[in-house]
Amino acid sequence: MLVFILRRTLQSLATLFAMSVLVFAGVYAIGNPIDVLLSPDADQIERARVIAAFGLDQSLWQQYFLFLQHALAGDLGRSFAYATPALSLILERLPATLELAVAAILLAIVTGIPLGLLAGLRPHSLLGKSIMAVSILGFSLPTFWVGLMLIMLFAVTLGWLPASGRGETSLLLGVPVSFLTLDGLRHLLLPACNLALFNIAMVIRLTRSGAQEALLQDYVRFARAKGLRNSRIIGVHVLKNILIPIVTVIALQFGSIIAFAIVTESVFAWPGMGKLIIDSVRVLDRPVIVAYLMLVVSLFIVINLVVDLLYCVLDPRVRLSEMRG
Repeated sequence: MLVFILRRTLQSLATLFAMSVLVFAGVYAIGNPIDVLLSPDADQIERARVIAAFGLDQSLWQQYFLFLQHALAGDLGRSFAYATPALSLILERLPATLELAVAAILLAIVTGIPLGLLAGLRPHSLLGKSIMAVSILGFSLPTFWVGLMLIMLFAVTLGWLPASGRGETSLLLGVPVSFLTLDGLRHLLLPACNLALFNIAMVIRLTRSGAQEALLQDYVRFARAKGLRNSRIIGVHVLKNILIPIVTVIALQFGSIIAFAIVTESVFAWPGMGKLIIDSVRVLDRPVIVAYLMLVVSLFIVINLVVDLLYCVLDPRVRLSEMRG
């Protein structure tokens, strides 16, 4: 196991380095932030001073190696627009985005797996067909449209839930969170449901197909022949064997939720990383954009490593193949 972790860590570092080159070159090749940040009335002396202050007078590779040198020390640059460290700007808004992503993925797990099992165990029943029809809607409906409809129904028409903002927060280990207060939970519910809809549909379909396939396997027939209770067969023999693809998708979708929660955060005015990135793209704030993309890349690398370790826990065959490797 230790050799496996070390090998995956080295692969992750190599991937992170390759992505840093691609991200840096891609972001720094688009546009000129000086044209956005400076007034059109600024003279050439002022432009030269700002260009030198931002280090834009150096070549792309000189800027990259300087970025890499600082990144190894934990400094991903200073924001052009805010004149503060880019990483600190992102980390200030990260808890709000993480809270929203965790709430959405928990909703997907708690809702999607039971519904998927019901649809898989009773595929020809009215309930099973209804669940699959709802999952198709979850795939098809645009996130921004669903968010607007949720606001219209639950905030404007019924007045049950607030339409925007994060609400009252409470400190947990020094980090402000919403789910510890009633007002925060009311503000969290609508954006979390909006963000979870696509993932609920995905988990339903994965669980349903996995359950139907598992029910045809010999180990399930043997368990039934032994006279085991149906609940034990489903909970132990069926569910445990379909968890690997579900864990993979849920883990990767968690990273996607964090990376692409921008639409939901914009619709519900949720104070996460989404608004910061949109504002940074608008003014070509390169350090913030690069820091955000590198944070997302690192997150996906860590998630993939955790998924591989979970494989070893869920499937003994993976442990055996790693030991042989």
